[in-house]
Amino acid sequence: MLKSLIRTVPHYPHQGIMFRDITTLLKDPAGLRDMVARIVARYQDMQIDVVAGIESRGFIVGTPVAYELNLGFVPIRKRGKLPSETVGRDYELEYGSDRIEIHVDAIKPGDRVLLVDDLIATGGTAEAATKLIEDMGGIVVECCFVIDLPDIGGRARLEGQGQKVFALCEFEGD
Repeated sequence: MLKSLIRTVPHYPHQGIMFRDITTLLKDPAGLRDMVARIVARYQDMQIDVVAGIESRGFIVGTPVAYELNLGFVPIRKRGKLPSETVGRDYELEYGSDRIEIHVDAIKPGDRVLLVDDLIATGGTAEAATKLIEDMGGIVVECCFVIDLPDIGGRARLEGQGQKVFALCEFEGD
């Protein structure tokens, strides 16, 4: 059911890209409940201390998951968006570089962290997020995504770094 609620937008943001848009899933009450329930069911018996979500759709997915698991939520944001002292990690994009940041007091050494985002494509941002969590002494329990685009290689990239990866659905071939 979830996959059928995800809209494909051809040629966005560039020609040839098939953008997978979860806003249609999020606006569907049954779909939203199902998405959160499936993720919560996977993690409810695992030892997790905090849920971290990558800006911005990771916030939308991760916050209700944290709530249902009775855990706190930690935002991982783009450079300059957090109001207090931060630590960050630079990473490479297809055309250039970027930086993600987290508050210095967001993750304590030994915290077991569930990392959440809407989609895994190349894996660059997620890889930077896992390394940032580990830089802070956290332990990434698993990287959880609504959508995996396996042909782009992000899952393999994260697994090659020793990370466990879970996705609710896949879109192959584009």
